[in-house]
Formats: sequence, structure tokens, C-alpha cells
Amino acid sequence: MEAPAGEALDALLRTFLSEDVGRRDVTTELTVPAGTRARGVLTAKSSCVVSGLPVARRVFELLDPALAWEREAAAGSAVDPGATLAALAGRARAILTAERVALNLLQRMCGIATATRRFVDAVAGTPCRILDTRKTVPGLRPFDRQAVRDGGGVNHRYDLSAMVLVKDNHRRLSGGIARAVAAARAGAPDLAVEVEVESETDLAEAIAAGADQILIDNQTPETAARWCAIARTAARPPFVEASGNMTLETVRAYALAGVDAISVGALTHSVRGADVSLELEPA
Repeated sequence: MEAPAGEALDALLRTFLSEDVGRRDVTTELTVPAGTRARGVLTAKSSCVVSGLPVARRVFELLDPALAWEREAAAGSAVDPGATLAALAGRARAILTAERVALNLLQRMCGIATATRRFVDAVAGTPCRILDTRKTVPGLRPFDRQAVRDGGGVNHRYDLSAMVLVKDNHRRLSGGIARAVAAARAGAPDLAVEVEVESETDLAEAIAAGADQILIDNQTPETAARWCAIARTAARPPFVEASGNMTLETVRAYALAGVDAISVGALTHSVRGADVSLELEPA
């Protein structure tokens, strides 16, 4: 699913603005004369991968539809400290009131894109892809997923309806892997079925049941390599994903183990926002 657009995007951003503004922006209203115009530059103060500028722009436009916006840096581009991300001009009060929400989203999205790019670079030269997870802040998932794409990563399932993922609790409560996969096939024949495995017995059962994808969670690279080799001997080899506390120091070992993808929850659950500033002056 792509980031929301049109009315759906505007509704989300208006909710964010309402949360931040409250009854009114008292500082701006009391100190900045009505009619004042301003111009400014969004600047990267840390090295980062660009993501979220269209979202930030829309936040400002909701309060000043006539906002001028130019020199936008390309999504997915890597920039150094001091780089201009965009220039803007418009009604000073509107820009000041929208600033925090716009910067919060922009900093988060650039931070996610930057972290994603580091993981993508760490597995460069292998066919392995870097995936995100559903470990996102409620309400921010569309923005987080766009940032992952801008960083060169690939999105996993958007929500619980997108595919069947049989994890350990499902397996125990359904009566085992074979029963869980059979029930999933019967109830949702058009959806892909992924099964989390914790042993070679689980792996064999998942392959025998016809799982489309295998999730190897919290195993060593050596174990992942051995299980990948087993999976590749199946008549219909499943897609193999690895996950579990992946770091920049360890992720390449898993890629070299032969997995097709590695999911990294830290991309979105432990975001370190990029440092971005907006400096304004009278126009």
C-alpha cells in the first residue's frame, strides 16, 4: 500500500495539526503581525537519505494553500549536513504553526530511510532484500513504509489481511503447522501463506504442508544456512525470510546464508530521526 494521498492524506495531517495546535497557536498569534510573510529553507543538519518532503509540503499547504515551494531534493537521495532540502515562502503565521508537525514527519521519514539504506548497503552484492515489519506507531505506518521504500527497502505485509503468517502462538493454538496451513488454504486460497519455524521438524512440516514462505526467526546464520539448504531441495522451494534482532554488524552473514529477505523491525520501532531545521526570515 502506498502512502495516503488526496483526502485521506489531508485527513491524517489535519488530525496531527489539531493535536499540536490545540485551541490556537498563542505564541505566533500574539507575536507575529497578521499579514507578515516569510521565506525559509529546510536544511539537513545531519547526513541522511531524503524522504517525506511531499508530506511536509502538504502540512504547510493545509494552512497556506498559496505556499511557494521549490528546490525539493529527490526522494532517496543521500545528502550531507548543510544540504538544502527545500525552500518555501508564504504566510508567516501559517508556516510557524505548521512547522513542528511538518518537521516531525520529515525527520522521522528521513531517519527511517537513512537506517534502511544502511541495511541495504550492508547486504549489497547479494540477492537478499531488506524488509520492514508492522512494528510501527499507529497512524504512521503509511509514512514509515514510504520511507523504507525511499531507503531502498521492500515493504512486508501492510496489515493482518494482506497475507497469512503463522507464528508460534498461531501454531500452538491451531493444533500444529499442518492444520494451520490447511485451514488458511481453505479459508483464503488466494493469499500467500508464511510459516515461522523454530526447528528442522517445523521446517519439514511447513514444507510438506505447502507453505509459500518460511520465516526463520532468532536463529544463528549457520542455522539459517542449513535450513535454507533444506528448503531449496523441496519440489517447490519456499521463499525464505530471516528475522530477529538484526543489526548492521550481523545482517550480511544472514544474507550470505542464502535467505531471500531479512526483516528488520528496528527500521521503524527504534527510529533515530534525522536532524532537519527550518530557518525563516521576513519576505
